[in-house]
Amino acid sequence: MSVWDTPLYISNVPIHNRVKNPLIDFLCQLRDQKTAEIESEVAVTAKKSLYESDLSLLDNLDKHVQELRAFFEEMIATVATDVNQHFWPEEATASAIITESWCHITESGGYHDAHSHPNCSWCGIYYLDIGDADFESRNGINRFYDPRICSDHYLDAGSQYLNSTGIWDVAPVEGQLVIFPSYLKHSALPYQGDNDRIVIAFNAQVNLI
Repeated sequence: MSVWDTPLYISNVPIHNRVKNPLIDFLCQLRDQKTAEIESEVAVTAKKSLYESDLSLLDNLDKHVQELRAFFEEMIATVATDVNQHFWPEEATASAIITESWCHITESGGYHDAHSHPNCSWCGIYYLDIGDADFESRNGINRFYDPRICSDHYLDAGSQYLNSTGIWDVAPVEGQLVIFPSYLKHSALPYQGDNDRIVIAFNAQVNLI
């Protein structure tokens, strides 16, 4: 029996090559028209040297935005079904809806401190352009933190399965989507590079049909 597992999913976005450049142009236009660096007005002091859009990014009617949103919601429904199917009534079907969505365009020196996302069950980070992010040097990567806050209070050979580092680093891969439960704390480590690091993130809720 395994209890209190934390599922985390990674998926390739099949439409990435087609939507990448139009979406980057769209996001850069938003940045050029910005009214503030952090337009969401959320956790402003936890972020540095990055532009964050408001929380309605995927509500835009641009065809590439809507195509991406449809894929994200399909993936959230798939993940929720995989995790919950044994707890749902028979023949139940999941319907996912993205409730908040935004972009980050991170310049050199930028980061986003550790945080989690309220008012949703699942979250996603889509790597639209990783810029100069690099896994080996931990440059501009996303880091997830062990939610079992007391798991490392004592470590010996019998607790190696706990992954005593307390962290899980995700390699930044352009065109990939990382899906994770909303309670899981994570951060974007400091980024250094000549090119912007661009991601789209979202929160989603799931209902049964």
